[in-house]
Formats: sequence, C-alpha cells, structure tokens
Amino acid sequence: MRKRVVILASGTGSLAQAILDASDLDIQVVAVVSDKADAQVLERAKQANINTSIVELKGDRPEWDKELFDQVKKYQPDLVVSAGFMKILSAEFVSYFPTINSHPALLPEFPGAHAVRDALAAGVTITGTTVHWVDAGVDTGPIITQMEVPVLPGDDEATLHERIKKVERGLIVATIALITPTLESISR
Repeated sequence: MRKRVVILASGTGSLAQAILDASDLDIQVVAVVSDKADAQVLERAKQANINTSIVELKGDRPEWDKELFDQVKKYQPDLVVSAGFMKILSAEFVSYFPTINSHPALLPEFPGAHAVRDALAAGVTITGTTVHWVDAGVDTGPIITQMEVPVLPGDDEATLHERIKKVERGLIVATIALITPTLESISR
C-alpha cells in the first residue's frame, strides 16, 4: 500500500515539485500545507490536484502549533516532509508524525535558517545538503542522508544555494524512496 505523505512548505515549492514529479516513489502526496497564503507551492499543488491547507502564524504560537497538528492529522499521513517549511515544529507534532526535513548544509554544521550564508562566512570549501529526522530541536534530529556540494571561488549566497537546491531535490526523493518501505501505515 502506498504511503500517505503530507508536504510542509513555505516558498516556491521546488523541493515539493521534485517529490510530486518522482513517479517511481511508492507514495501518495495527500496534501501540501503552508504557513504562507501566497506561497507558490500551493499553486503547484493545486495544479497537481493535491489538497492544500494554509495555517498562518498570527501571534499565538501554541494555538498555531495545535492548528497545524490538527490540520495535518486530518490527512492521516504516514510521513510528513518538511520541504522548505520555515517554522520550527512542536515536540508534540514531531513525536506523533514521522517527519523528515531537507536542510541546505552538512549537519551538524550550520543549523538554522541561514545555513548557506553561515557556510560562506565560515570559509568552508565544501558544504552540501542533509535529510534528517525532525526532533524537537533545530536541525538536531538523526541524519538519514547527506550529499556534498563544493563551494566555488566567487560563490555568493544565491549561486551556492541554487547549486545546493539542485542536489537537494534529488536527495529528498532518494531519501523518501529509502525510508518509505520502513514506515508502518498508520491510521490515526
């Protein structure tokens, strides 16, 4: 039986699109949930006839955490994929839903929202991308897969991030293929 997947995303949706385009994955993307009403990923999902939900943070964080939890739960996912979702998930959320995240650095190096900028500032010659299980910390969950990306002379944040994104799209799809056979189908 195909695994049910909910994608969380906040932006353009290039990672989500890579997952949607991966016809060899044994999954059914049942919804895309965003925290931004104007996120381009929502349009991509609608074009693919996938349910969309918007859960905007409007001030009360515990209320938002509960609303996000309830919204995702109604889709009964076997896996949640954080694909450019720029919010920290609650401990309750990640302990209930198996959740993976794609991060644009070789964790544990450069956690947080500015990984590419931080890698450039540190002067590293190699960075990359990591797919990891999400826990209650910030990019601290167990690493599943990683791929290196060289930092080239003259790279700025935009050029380096674009090269990382290209690798990231392939790695997220490969990682989902790797872990979905190990997931139990959950009817919650």
